[in-house]
Amino acid sequence: MEITGKIVEIFDTVQINDSFRKREFVVEHSENSQYPEFIKFELFQDKADIIDGYKVGEEVEVAFNLKGRKWNDPKGGVKYFNTLQAWRLSRKSAEAGKTGSGAPMEEPEWLSDQDDENVLPF
Repeated sequence: MEITGKIVEIFDTVQINDSFRKREFVVEHSENSQYPEFIKFELFQDKADIIDGYKVGEEVEVAFNLKGRKWNDPKGGVKYFNTLQAWRLSRKSAEAGKTGSGAPMEEPEWLSDQDDENVLPF
């Protein structure tokens, strides 16, 4: 899954135990500008560093997996948890949005080498 939005908060990396660390960040996503959504993502282990170099306010595209877990609490109840695990982050540039590849488009050579009499009137 992927989503585009603006980074509104980046949290510090938290070392849970000797072998596990995570980092969270929040992206403002708005399909309707009147009702923005603030979506918290988690980065685990070696992915915790992929947000280094990004700043609050930057437009980004986040690739993530939706994870769900079931937990049986000691009192006999069942609880369910959802996690959005980000695994790729990329800057959303204005130029990339126009061409799809991030590179400026050039006029094809065949288009600029035509004689005026071979050009269609529309």
